[in-house]
Amino acid sequence: MFFTASLSLIALAALWISRDYAAWIAFGTGGTPANWSGYLKITKFRLLRIWAGDDLRDPSMLSSQGPSYLGDLPKRNDRPRIMSRTLPQRQYPEPLDQTTTDYLHSLPKKYATGNLYLDKSITEGRTTDALYVKPEYHIGHKDSTLGDEIAHVHPAENSLHVWLTEADAKKVVSAGWGERFPLASLKMVDVGWTFVYAPRSMEEALVIEEIIKAGIGHLAGK
Repeated sequence: MFFTASLSLIALAALWISRDYAAWIAFGTGGTPANWSGYLKITKFRLLRIWAGDDLRDPSMLSSQGPSYLGDLPKRNDRPRIMSRTLPQRQYPEPLDQTTTDYLHSLPKKYATGNLYLDKSITEGRTTDALYVKPEYHIGHKDSTLGDEIAHVHPAENSLHVWLTEADAKKVVSAGWGERFPLASLKMVDVGWTFVYAPRSMEEALVIEEIIKAGIGHLAGK
């Protein structure tokens, strides 16, 4: 009986893993290789996050000291549902009109002038465009994973990642516009790398534009 029960548990676990892997591949894996090796890597991070047990929406983990390029933010009235995987960090898609979608996705290109430029995102496995600062003009924190990347928009559900100062990251999390990056909580990426929720209106997209501008200030001093 014990042997039969063990086989049943193994079969159920294998089925769950197979379905979870297929869902991960189907939605998009971000910068992680889309294979079993990549899946095992993000599963390891998933387990580490469970062990850490900290709340990515808790702003108390961030300091308000240091430079800030972001003014006071209006309170966002609620937060979206977040997908359970550690990587890629994503929310469940929410409806957004085409005009606002187009405007949101145009923002990296809009600011890609002078000391800033547009290229494929290194943190997303070159699957979407990102805004960068030219290396010789990079004045903010240094991070080997993030390089000179300032911000990118996720095509599947319109959320973003933006590299902010720690003080500005705290403002974003405190006001309900985003949350901390899972690997930042594990001290594997700079704490300013922030997940910003997708807008639900043009008004919210304009707030997100201010957050991107704060990211530009952090890395390029503009």
